[in-house]
Amino acid sequence: MKKFQINVMGKSVMVEKGTAFEELGKRFQDQCQDTILVAKQGNQLRELRSEILTDEPIVFFDLTQEEGMRVYHRGVSFLLVKAVNDLFGEEAALIIEHSLIGNLYCEITNPALEIDDALLRRIKAKMDEYAQADLPIVKHTFPRSKSIEIMKRQGMLDKAALFRFRRASNVNLYEMCGIYDYFYGYMPLSTGALRVFELMPYENGFFIRMPDAQNPSEIAPFENPQKVSAVFMEQMKWCQIMGVANVADLNNTLVKGEFGELIRINEALHEKKIAQIADQIQEKIDQVKVVLIAGPSSSGKTSFANRLCIQLRALGIRPHKISLDDYFVNREFTPVDELGNKDYECIHALDLNQLNQDLKNIIAGDRVELPSFNFVSGRREYKGNYIHLNHDEILVIEGIHGLNDTLTAEIPDESKFKIFISAITQLNIDDHNRISTSDSRLIRRMVRDNQFRGRDAAATIESWNMVKKGEEENIFPYQENADAIFNSATIYELSVLKQYAEPLLFAVDSSQPEYITAKRLIKFLGYFLAAPGLEIPNNSLIKEFVGGSCFKV
Repeated sequence: MKKFQINVMGKSVMVEKGTAFEELGKRFQDQCQDTILVAKQGNQLRELRSEILTDEPIVFFDLTQEEGMRVYHRGVSFLLVKAVNDLFGEEAALIIEHSLIGNLYCEITNPALEIDDALLRRIKAKMDEYAQADLPIVKHTFPRSKSIEIMKRQGMLDKAALFRFRRASNVNLYEMCGIYDYFYGYMPLSTGALRVFELMPYENGFFIRMPDAQNPSEIAPFENPQKVSAVFMEQMKWCQIMGVANVADLNNTLVKGEFGELIRINEALHEKKIAQIADQIQEKIDQVKVVLIAGPSSSGKTSFANRLCIQLRALGIRPHKISLDDYFVNREFTPVDELGNKDYECIHALDLNQLNQDLKNIIAGDRVELPSFNFVSGRREYKGNYIHLNHDEILVIEGIHGLNDTLTAEIPDESKFKIFISAITQLNIDDHNRISTSDSRLIRRMVRDNQFRGRDAAATIESWNMVKKGEEENIFPYQENADAIFNSATIYELSVLKQYAEPLLFAVDSSQPEYITAKRLIKFLGYFLAAPGLEIPNNSLIKEFVGGSCFKV
C-alpha cells in the first residue's frame, strides 16, 4: 500500500493511503483540548470517516474551533431529535428555530406537551443515555426518491419537500439506531463526543445550551438578550403571516408564481415596522434630539436610515444626517491594534470630545459648523457646513458605535433614541437545519463588494473573521441598549442573491484558504431556486446590495 509523508498538526509523519482520518486523529488527540470532531486537509474539510488519499497537510479540529463547533451543534441536534422521537413519537415534531448567543432555540409542536423543567429533564436524561452509550452515527447515501420515502415514513415532511428541489440524484442521510435525518454539513462519528450540553426553558420552547469554546468542559455563560429574542419571535410571526417557514415553502412560492406577492408582503411588514419606530421617536420629540443607528456589517443601515428619515418627514419631523466618519481623528492619532495596525473601528478612532461638544451645542440651539473628513489627506476639514436645529428637527447618526454610551457620554439619555439593526434570519432550511444570520450577511456583503467595490468573493471571505471580531467587540455587547430593534432580513432575499453570489463563489479555487467557506455556501445556496427579483421596489434594503436603490448607498 502506498504511503505518504504528510504534515499533520505541524509534525511530519508517514501515513498509509486509505487510512481513515479517525485512525490518524487518535495519534494527535493529545494536541487538542477536546474530542476531535472533523479534519481539514489542504483547503477542504474532511469527515473523520473519510479516507486519506493525498499528501496535503492535515489539521484536526475540536469544538474550540468554529468548524468543530458546527459539527458539535449538529451532533447534539441529532441527539435531541432522537430523544424527542423516542419519548413522544412522530406527533411531537421538533423544530430548531434559531441560534441566540451560541445557543439553539427549539420548540416542540405538540399542544399536549408543556415545556417545563420536568419535561426537559426527561429529554436531557434520554440524550445523556445515548451520549454515554456512544452510539454510532452512520452515514448512508440513498437515491433521492428513497430519501424522500424515508423522510415521509418518519413524518419529516419538511425534508421530503426540500429534497423535491434537490438536483443531485443522491442524498446523504445520517442514522442513529434506526432514526434517519438530514443535516447540512458533517457529523460526529458517534454520540460519545457529545457530553456537554443543557436544556433550559425559554419563551414558548427551550434552549439547547452549548459548551464554552474557550472552556469546552463547561456550558457557556448565559446572558438573556430579551430585546433581540423578541425580534426573533416577531420574525417567526412574520413567517406565519407569509406562509413561509422553510426553504421548500419559499421555493414553492416561485413554482406557484407567488414570489412577487411574497416580496410585497415582506416589504409592507418592513415599512410598517419603520413607521412604528418613527412614531416612537415622534412621541418623544420634545426630548429626543439625536437618533443613533448601529448594526453589524451588511445589515442595511444606510437604506434603513434613509427610509426612517422619510417616515419622520411624513410626521412633520425634519431629520439631519450626520456621518460619524467625519469625526475621525487626524490619521496620525488613529489608535493601533495589538499587531500595530491602525484600528479605524476602535471607538477612540473618533474625536469623541469634538463630537460631544458639537452635539451639546446643537441641542442647546446653537448654530454649529460640522467637519468633513478628507480621506486622502487623512485630516478633518471645515467647509461651511452649518447646522441649526429647530423644534421639529432632529439629528440622525449612523455608525457602528451608536449603541455604546461612550460615544455620546456627554449627551443626556433622554435626548437620545438608539436603534439596533441586523439581518436576523428566521427562515430555516428545514425543521432541524437553521440558516445562519452571519452567513446571510456574508452573502449580502459578498454581492455588494463585487457589485460596487470590485472585490472578489475570496477577498470578502478572507476579511470576514476580522469583521465579525469587530462586531463582537463594538456592536453586539451593546445591542440590548437599543430603544428599538429593526430586523432587516427579508424572507425572499437568498433566492435573489443566489444568482449574484454563486458565480463569485465558484470562482474561489480549491487552492485558496477561503475555499472551505465558499464550498459550504455553494451547497447552502443549492437548496434555493433562483429568482430575478424584478418586483423588488427600489427603496428596498436589498437594493443596497444588488443595485438599483433609489437612495445614495
